[in-house]
Amino acid sequence: MKKNIAVLKGDGIGPEVTDQALKALKAIEEVYGHEFTYTEALIGAIAIDVTGNPFPEETFKTCQASDAILFGAIGHPKYDNDPNAPVRPEQGLLAMRKSLGLFANIRPINTYKILANSSPLRADLVDGVDFVVFRELTGGIYFGQKGRSEDRNIAFDNCSYSKEEITRISKLAFEAAQKRNKRVTLVDKANVLATSRLWREVVKEFAKNYPDVTLDFMFVDNAAMKIIQNPKFFDVVLTENMFGDILTDEASVITGSLGMLPSASVGSKTALYEPIHGSYPEAAGKNIANPNGAILSAAMLLETSFGLSEEASLIRKAVEECLNQGIVTSDIQKDSKFTTTQIGDKVAELIKTKKKELLAV
Repeated sequence: MKKNIAVLKGDGIGPEVTDQALKALKAIEEVYGHEFTYTEALIGAIAIDVTGNPFPEETFKTCQASDAILFGAIGHPKYDNDPNAPVRPEQGLLAMRKSLGLFANIRPINTYKILANSSPLRADLVDGVDFVVFRELTGGIYFGQKGRSEDRNIAFDNCSYSKEEITRISKLAFEAAQKRNKRVTLVDKANVLATSRLWREVVKEFAKNYPDVTLDFMFVDNAAMKIIQNPKFFDVVLTENMFGDILTDEASVITGSLGMLPSASVGSKTALYEPIHGSYPEAAGKNIANPNGAILSAAMLLETSFGLSEEASLIRKAVEECLNQGIVTSDIQKDSKFTTTQIGDKVAELIKTKKKELLAV
């Protein structure tokens, strides 16, 4: 198989962890005889420094010409600490989502037995957790009209949604539920918000197309508590942009490490794959960041965009084997001396030398 992959390493630890994901992809090429072409492009703070634009036109063209996008992270303290910055790295991320039609963010939340004691929750609560969140990505309060009054004493952020925006992500969520445990939980705030009431109306009607899938509803504050009290309750969670942003970060913590979780942003064009952890500037350049979220994002890329399920499974098995062998970064085991680079090397080595054994597990 021949495919083109856009590589947007971004800021902070983005370049370091993305490099390890590339090692895994290149190992897959070697083992299976695929041919992937990688084209790097700028995004975020580094793009502002070079071009003045957090999502340059050249990067947009590179993404358009690719079959999938592997993304690292964006963000830098010099912008985070300056509320008056005229251009911000995050604007590049929002622009990319909008211009590429990336309307759905998909975040799987699952746990590994070896990390049970790393979770802030009791081991019995997190053992066997396996759910996925479908977060609407291009609507809601983040993209609504914003402004300040002339005297600067009042600010506003408008939240709006259309039936079309709700329906298109609902389709993805219900299709995913059919392949899982056939249950969708719509998370909203329908007792207060008009947009949430629209979500309920649209999703309730849309669910009639999937009689084999059970639909239930949960207010966002209740869902936030339920994720802590009984995370195994959930199968597929469907929600709007801001609620999804907050809940997925909350859910990620129960797995034991933010560095372990991948995500996909999909839509009408090229899909994008990224770890959820952000740029983590404090760790940048120190070779201590956990690269597994980025490596597992590469696995999602292979499976979701290229249909390479066995190859994706091999990457996941290699990551799990590293965990089982105690080859982890210090976010998982405080006294660990393993580096970002060493873990990337080990995963690639396992892919190339232990395919039969890993896939047999």
